[in-house]
Amino acid sequence: MSFYGLEPVADVSVGDWIAARISDFGSRVCDVVPTGFDAYARVLHPAQDEQGHPVTWTEACQRTGQTPHATMLWSSIAPTINEMRTTGRWPFRQTARSSTATWHGREPAEGNVPTSTLVALLDALDRFTPAGSDCYHAVWEGWSWLNAGPMRLQRRTLLGGLAAPAVAPSGALPQDLLAGPLFRLPGRDYLLFRGPLRAALSIGVQEPDGHEERQSPNLLWPADRTWCLGSEIDCDSTVIGGSNQLIEALLQAPGLEAWPVAATDDLTPNRGW
Repeated sequence: MSFYGLEPVADVSVGDWIAARISDFGSRVCDVVPTGFDAYARVLHPAQDEQGHPVTWTEACQRTGQTPHATMLWSSIAPTINEMRTTGRWPFRQTARSSTATWHGREPAEGNVPTSTLVALLDALDRFTPAGSDCYHAVWEGWSWLNAGPMRLQRRTLLGGLAAPAVAPSGALPQDLLAGPLFRLPGRDYLLFRGPLRAALSIGVQEPDGHEERQSPNLLWPADRTWCLGSEIDCDSTVIGGSNQLIEALLQAPGLEAWPVAATDDLTPNRGW
């Protein structure tokens, strides 16, 4: 398990400004990132086709006959068809339930930005983040991989470099870190770290076969609070609040499928098209 380039934040009050501006626990934009920004964007996590190739939601709409728009839901683009069939006569009557997926590839990831999309996001956000400044990276404390697997936490030295990674002998996060203060928002608690913007690419868990599964921060913001990114664990898209210029840059960024949204837009899964 790795958090290279990041160090734990003991004073989680640095996130109090977010708690004060989050509307509620839910899947509206204003429930995921703070209100008060000039503009907001929604970045859609790509799906995959049967061959494992990335597919945008707009491309999926073309295949399924839907019309793309800013608040579209994957469950409406490619719904799962649930059927219930009753057979036999009383007292031998039986009910069978079945589900058929209309999308035969992989659905968009929930609560985790795929690496290629995250790289494109960070490239765009880097232009609006002061050079050399740190960002705050919040990771939901409920991910199962946080409690298992070899963990390496690489801390910053006083001179700004990176110290050698420390290995937790327990094979999980150090108990003092797990027992430490959590950054709390309505309905969610987070481990909070501080480090460079692109350290967002270093969070993950190493599988026994050597393959590393990456996890993007569920919340990410710079020290100057000029933008905030949120990936709610149950949502297959990421929302960002910031200046008009930043949001326009995201909408135009190569490698991103982004739409402008309002703070009050509802992205709750399965609410219908």
